[in-house]
Amino acid sequence: MAVGIFDSGLGGLTVLDAVHERLPDLPLVYLGDNAHAPYGVRDADDVYDLTTKAVDRLFQAGCDLVILACNTASAAALRRMQESWVPADKRVLGVFVPLIEALTERQWGDNSPPREVAVKHVALFATPATVSSRAFQRELAFRAIGVDVEAQACGGVVDAIEEGDMILAEALVRSHVDALSRKMPEPEAAILGCTHYPLMQDTFQDALGPNVAVYSQANLVAESLADYLIRHPKMVGPGEVSKFLTTGDPKRVSSRATQFLRRQITFEAA
Repeated sequence: MAVGIFDSGLGGLTVLDAVHERLPDLPLVYLGDNAHAPYGVRDADDVYDLTTKAVDRLFQAGCDLVILACNTASAAALRRMQESWVPADKRVLGVFVPLIEALTERQWGDNSPPREVAVKHVALFATPATVSSRAFQRELAFRAIGVDVEAQACGGVVDAIEEGDMILAEALVRSHVDALSRKMPEPEAAILGCTHYPLMQDTFQDALGPNVAVYSQANLVAESLADYLIRHPKMVGPGEVSKFLTTGDPKRVSSRATQFLRRQITFEAA
């Protein structure tokens, strides 16, 4: 009855923690492709190839449903996977939809034409690959009109977080917020478009100011998954044991993950 959670590195652990808190009895298999992280600087074909290999490993581990807790994979690979690669009895879901549902206050099942929403100026902070894909803007356009999205590629932030250098990560976040502010001085909302970024949410909020609503993914994805499983209970796979898998060095990744979540995490080789 396991559900898979995939990320290029450790960022997806923020989603795993939120899902575990929301669905404590659900076995979760986490796979971090740490050997090839970060994805945010790779081209779309490379991201697609790496993502399909990782998701196939999660299928083998007894997961019929996999969450791409990686915005770069969701942006660069998900649509292509769903159209031509995912088996009929499996499902792969991304992390943009729950954000857009929250931002536009519309349910994804609402297929009425796009309409105006309350928020008009949105800042998107994401990896270079996610920004260049324009996937967030494309998905948002299905639901809303008249929303100005200014995207800021946050180079270096993921690397700093993965290395545990939070001082550097904070400095980079403030630099990227400053760059965004020069292009959009008064955003009403900010999207943290990478699952690493919730660890820096307080820094983003402080740099943006108290009047900007900051949307982070972990809890939104957890709520969306809970709702999805109510509607599609058969998509919970046959796996029964929670585990953490990595393509990198399990000892090193376990150490980083333990720092990341501030609790003991033990990875094994994928």
